[in-house]
Amino acid sequence: MRAIAIRAEEAGSLPDLIADMHRLRARVFGGRLGWNVQVTNGAETDGFDSLGPTYILALAPRGSVIGCARLLPATGPTMLAEAFPQLLEGGRLATHPRMIESSRFCVDTAASEAGTARGLHRATLTLFAAIIEWSVGQGYREIVTATDVRFERLLNRAHWPLRRLGQPTMIGETLSVAGSLPADIASFETVRPDGYRSDFAPQRRTAA
Repeated sequence: MRAIAIRAEEAGSLPDLIADMHRLRARVFGGRLGWNVQVTNGAETDGFDSLGPTYILALAPRGSVIGCARLLPATGPTMLAEAFPQLLEGGRLATHPRMIESSRFCVDTAASEAGTARGLHRATLTLFAAIIEWSVGQGYREIVTATDVRFERLLNRAHWPLRRLGQPTMIGETLSVAGSLPADIASFETVRPDGYRSDFAPQRRTAA
């Protein structure tokens, strides 16, 4: 299993992987979790996909997408600030140039390649490590996200604890929470599973 990053300007050259990712999101969010999301022709998309995100994908040995996450700079429009301000203390996200948002995190837990490591799906740990590695390499130091308390417990099990940015709040039938995660080498080394590989470019960006 390996991780790759696809920038917005690269998406057109990798249409099969992008389509595979959107189909996975439809199966997880629209199917398994039963969220009220937009699914068209078996693919889930939303308005934040049009804002130039970077996608982090975990790929099975045969090349199919087994996990994904979407990253957007927090200084621009984000799902947390725009769609879920009720999760934030005071309804506002205090952003800075070294902050990035992770959203649409999901893993195909039914796939045999997902495996397990330390009691967690290997694909989940691969995505955690990849998000951190890519963020650090691009100059980010903090990752924010909107999630649920079940996923918060999973982060604790991975020893990458979420710092809450507000009180847990019911959204539909889900007890949801906003939080911040550190993007640093210590966290990467903690969550990285055995055999982790990524194809990230070596260049690094220094955030202002």
